Amino acid sequence: GLDPRPELQTLLSSVCFIIYLVPLTGNMLISVTIFISPALDSPVYFFLSYLSIIDVFYSSTIAPKMVFDLISERNTISFSGCMTQLFAEHVFAGAEIILLIAMAYDRYVAICKPLHYMTIMSRPVCVFLVVGAGMVGLIHGLIQTLFIAHLPFCGPNIIDHFSCDLIPLLKLACTDTHTLGPLMAINSGSMCFLTFFVLVASYVIILYSLRNHSSEGRHKALSTCTSHVTVIILFFVPCSYMYVRPMTSIPIDKIVSVFCTLEVKRVVKKLWGQIVNASEK
Repeated sequence: GLDPRPELQTLLSSVCFIIYLVPLTGNMLISVTIFISPALDSPVYFFLSYLSIIDVFYSSTIAPKMVFDLISERNTISFSGCMTQLFAEHVFAGAEIILLIAMAYDRYVAICKPLHYMTIMSRPVCVFLVVGAGMVGLIHGLIQTLFIAHLPFCGPNIIDHFSCDLIPLLKLACTDTHTLGPLMAINSGSMCFLTFFVLVASYVIILYSLRNHSSEGRHKALSTCTSHVTVIILFFVPCSYMYVRPMTSIPIDKIVSVFCTLEVKRVVKKLWGQIVNASEK
């Protein structure tokens, strides 16, 4: 759990449930609105709809169990349930990372090559990028789960965390993990760091290309990228902190995990407003 004091469990449970439920509803509304609205039949909204769907599953791998545990007297999870949670978390997180790259590429083509946009970002290409994001997430989740699943856990199996993640599980293993820890850090940490670098580089290129646009054109282009950049910062800063460092557990990890799992969804309100405005036009 987040806090061992019983008097805070109900309050934390209510807060976490609201933080989870409101963006969950928002993400579902985003996806439904995009799928049923002809005005939103463009690559940028196609990617956004699947980003919202992935976000729903990503949040749901941890938040419901965490909320339930906060109001339960005995917080347990089976080994298979723990491995399933670990697998699902990294599948959807990995898919979301790759989809953010696809969205950055979409913005690059739209701003830097507007005349060829619909040709380059055709529907088959968009589908390929979404499927590719899912496949990369699946491979990433399998690698992380296989790293952990074969380790011996001889007890006491008390996880000092509210979810089954890499660092708290490594801490429980009854074997030497000095070699395994760096390998897992390379797998997750390098994915976070390299992806963040690619995304930053892509937006530097976009900003550089805007120097020849009119003031109105620059403002329009920047407004379409603001929400995406916000998601990138809120997603990758906690991700990099968690995995681009030695695999050791410290108390602040729980706070960072909550932020990465739940708080990043606050940008949904802004995205929802943009979608409503676009559909009305």
